[in-house]
Amino acid sequence: MNFDRKDYSNDTLLHLYQHLLKPRMIEEKMLILLRQGKVSKWFSGIGQEAISVGSTLALEPDEYILPLHRNLGVFTGRDIPLDRLFAQWQGKTTGYTKGRDRSFHFGTNEHHIVGMISHLGPQLAVAGGIALADKLEDRPKVTVTYSGDGGASEGDFHEALNVAAVWQLPVIFIIENNGYGLSTPSREQFRFNYFIDKGPAYGMDAVQVDGNNVLEVYDTVRRLAEDLRQNPRPVLLEALTFRMRGHEEASGTKYVPQELFEEWAQKDPVENYEKWLLAEGILDEEARMRFRETIKREIEEGLKVADAVPMPTASLEEEIGDMYRSFQPDEALQLTTNNQQSTTDKRYVDAISDGLRQSMERHPELVLMGQDIADYGGVFKITDGFVGQFGKGRVRNTPLCESAIVGAALGLSIKGKKAMVEMQFADFVSCGFNQIVNNLAKSHYRWGQNADVVVRMPTGAGTAAGPFHSQSNEAWFTHTPGLKVVYPSNPVDAKGLLCAAFEDPNPVMYFEHKLLYRSISAPVPDAYYTTPIGKAALVREGETISIITYGAGVHWALALAEELNLDADILDLRTLLPWDEEAVRTTVEKNGRVLLLHEDTLTGGLGGEIGAWIAEHCFQHLDAPLVRVASLDTAIPFSPTLEKQFLPQHRLRLAVEKLLNY
Repeated sequence: MNFDRKDYSNDTLLHLYQHLLKPRMIEEKMLILLRQGKVSKWFSGIGQEAISVGSTLALEPDEYILPLHRNLGVFTGRDIPLDRLFAQWQGKTTGYTKGRDRSFHFGTNEHHIVGMISHLGPQLAVAGGIALADKLEDRPKVTVTYSGDGGASEGDFHEALNVAAVWQLPVIFIIENNGYGLSTPSREQFRFNYFIDKGPAYGMDAVQVDGNNVLEVYDTVRRLAEDLRQNPRPVLLEALTFRMRGHEEASGTKYVPQELFEEWAQKDPVENYEKWLLAEGILDEEARMRFRETIKREIEEGLKVADAVPMPTASLEEEIGDMYRSFQPDEALQLTTNNQQSTTDKRYVDAISDGLRQSMERHPELVLMGQDIADYGGVFKITDGFVGQFGKGRVRNTPLCESAIVGAALGLSIKGKKAMVEMQFADFVSCGFNQIVNNLAKSHYRWGQNADVVVRMPTGAGTAAGPFHSQSNEAWFTHTPGLKVVYPSNPVDAKGLLCAAFEDPNPVMYFEHKLLYRSISAPVPDAYYTTPIGKAALVREGETISIITYGAGVHWALALAEELNLDADILDLRTLLPWDEEAVRTTVEKNGRVLLLHEDTLTGGLGGEIGAWIAEHCFQHLDAPLVRVASLDTAIPFSPTLEKQFLPQHRLRLAVEKLLNY
């Protein structure tokens, strides 16, 4: 192995050595503890340390790194206290996730590290969001993220690289090419020789290094980082290496030919660098032993502190409370009967646009992202004219890659910005589902990082748009703790809930019904205001029956009540997660006859959850069985006659009459 010291000082070379040695020695200790049952699982990076160590030390301390399983050198290179690192692996409260997640599934803004989730690819897009925040603020910084050769087959890899190239984001994508994705060799993973072949196809530079040569990695990343800080753009860096142990210890290595181990053992990154330092007289035997003793003592002291920490004591209040960033809404912003303002008659779609524009004015850190939202103004023209007022930096057209854009939104949040992602249609959110339910929703619970992100979801049927532009998919998200879900039924709430969503530092799914865009209007306050998230609204009062609904269901219920002169409460939930239990309880106790109405399909819809809660908490107040009215348990058909049968509107009258006559 050839080490070219160039003009690096002895101190720099020894600094690299110490940091290369530390993760190796920690791993050797962890493997012993694993056999003793003191660590539950271990993903070894032995043989690959030079990549994480060289790249980490090449960066400035406040530049973000997004590592994977085998990047222990990133964490030690950023001088994370070993007692907290060991406590993290042991599931202790002093770990970075309070015992809620394992190994390197955590982040720490103090050390500018964002850890992985098990899905491997999503952090690549998050890195892009972090780099975008730096670029928008003209900060000369670079972000580094890692992928294995196996994980690079995921769609997130393609999306993240494509967005970074289109937006010229200063990200170094490091591919650790160790020849295997768990047990599957490269020849069964892809049909190219090297990952550097991919770079030009994305319009980015691609560089290959010996991933076992810490000096080569350090020098390459250092040079790239210096260049990218001045000339922002992404670079693909392929590091050739080998994994000397199993994917994780339980998987073993029987699937790897023995000759590969023999070949790569000769390329051990720690042994070869140490031999070269000794041969060059940069390191002597006394210093070698002193470094090892110092690291050994640090490991033992860290373990002693971590071992003394008790296992977590389960706290119901803390577990539930940590799902969301605590937030106290500003009541002065809320619209009340005592807070009258000048109004203008606005359609539902215009109220959304008004709330979005005023939120952009109120929050200069807010960035909008979505397909065709810039000059074109979005397919529903909600952002029409926004580029002229706010510029293309904050109103960003995106490629067709929902996952990468949601991931980038989390990256923006990590750097203190707010983000809105517009799904062109709510149906398309399935392409970004993982980022929403596993990254946005869980980040605060896992490591205290909130996702200050609003995802706008044009939803609903009634326009004969067929199975992929008409779905009501809100229940996908009401099942996910960590998210908030709102669904306004009228222009006043459309503006107020959107503004409230941007005030809230937690991820909010904002559903807006397409059929209501231009079919309803109301006097909407001109000034900025909020509608409280989590509070239902009683839109009609009566003494006989309670109809609990939201979205288009509110209008169906109101129309039927007028037609039949119903003496009915109509409760508009407005927020679906968390929904207003007290408002539901009040109307149920008042009338005793309850109908739950929604456009979503019947099975698994929110009405079933609320109905179960009513049966559990308000059973003694019921005078009749609960009734649910919803769409058919089928996909949404295209033909208007079939769509009419699918929707619940024409079944509502019969259900109401049946309930009243019970």
